[in-house]
Amino acid sequence: MLEKIEGRKAEIAVIGLGYIGLPTAIMFANAGFHVTGYEIRRDVVEKINSGKAHIVEPEIDDLLKKAIENGTLRATSDPGEIKNKDVYIICVQTPLKEDKTPNLEYLQNAIETVAKVMKKGSLIIIESTVPPLTTAKMAELVERITGLTPGEDFYMVHAPERVMPGRIFKELVYNSRIFGGITPESAELAERLYRSFVKGQTFKTSSTVSEVVKLMENTFRDVNIALANEFALLAHQYGIDVFEAIELANTHPRVKIHVPGIGVGGHCLPKDPHLLVWPAERDFGLIRLAREINDSMPLLTRELLFNALHEANVPPNRAVVAVLGLAYKGNSDDTRNSPALAFIGAIRDDVAEVRTYDPFVGGTHKNLEAALKGADAVVIATDHTAFRSLDWEKLGMLMRTRVLVDGRHVIDEPPRGFIFRGVGRGRY
Repeated sequence: MLEKIEGRKAEIAVIGLGYIGLPTAIMFANAGFHVTGYEIRRDVVEKINSGKAHIVEPEIDDLLKKAIENGTLRATSDPGEIKNKDVYIICVQTPLKEDKTPNLEYLQNAIETVAKVMKKGSLIIIESTVPPLTTAKMAELVERITGLTPGEDFYMVHAPERVMPGRIFKELVYNSRIFGGITPESAELAERLYRSFVKGQTFKTSSTVSEVVKLMENTFRDVNIALANEFALLAHQYGIDVFEAIELANTHPRVKIHVPGIGVGGHCLPKDPHLLVWPAERDFGLIRLAREINDSMPLLTRELLFNALHEANVPPNRAVVAVLGLAYKGNSDDTRNSPALAFIGAIRDDVAEVRTYDPFVGGTHKNLEAALKGADAVVIATDHTAFRSLDWEKLGMLMRTRVLVDGRHVIDEPPRGFIFRGVGRGRY
């Protein structure tokens, strides 16, 4: 296997061609490996094979087209076309159920698909974020299906993705990577494979340590964002601008406060803390409380909106509200767990109409002017760059009532003529 990897002769199958799987497949294909992407959504398969990506990401169309034209990448919905591959890289979602426990159905289905088509000696890599001990359990599942012995007849690794939308291809190359094997040899093979394009540091460990590290990273961020959001709540109590306070506090050499806002979204932060503590035998209050705080921020934004409407003498049940941004982060089309959607859900039954506009996602209106015409309030829910340089004096002329709520600190100084509210902007 090692000789095949070093000589770019190993044939790779990537299971799941979403925000992580497709870029990963592209990188290996452009590194010289022959890659087959397996995806159950046939429309996605057709689009990829035509050389067009179904997700928004800088560079992706050019890099995908290169791989397709070189003949090193193709997509399929037929599991027979991923039979007897040397390497299987699993990039499927691991969402939460309604009760906040992990839904590992997609991962288990992927593992079962691989087990039915793999050969002896195959390397299976799970990039999906999973609860601790999952990789070892998936290795046991493969053993039950195939009769092959983990670590001897096949190799298994957890190699968590560590990229951010909008920077995926750069971070795939330059970010450090962790390879957690069920055996040291498993981790070694995965590290050698990814070294075909990774220039960042690489680290080898056990699969359970790797699983915990990935979850710790995102839990760290989630807890610190929750602290920043609590500071924002305090700013409203004390009548100060939290962003001014944070900027000054961050001049301390050992302080780096995160940015508060309308909430936390994406495929990682809202769920990974739950994955981390799920198998544990005791409760972990700080981690769970941080999740509750961050989940509550769309409701704070709702409160700010209704407060501003009251000042404008507009009853909420007669208000037309335009929400700018549906994606969970700026300059992305990714709406997974977006706080913008949570905010819309929180106000929909209490206002006359909710309009939406997002230059990356779409929405109820195709352009900003149409969304704002005759509106009573506009709420900025995503920090797209395009929203930072808007002519509010001109846009305000389209509106019936000039109420502006900033959930993402896009507005530095409130525009004249508007009733303004912002998360953490307690002096307005």
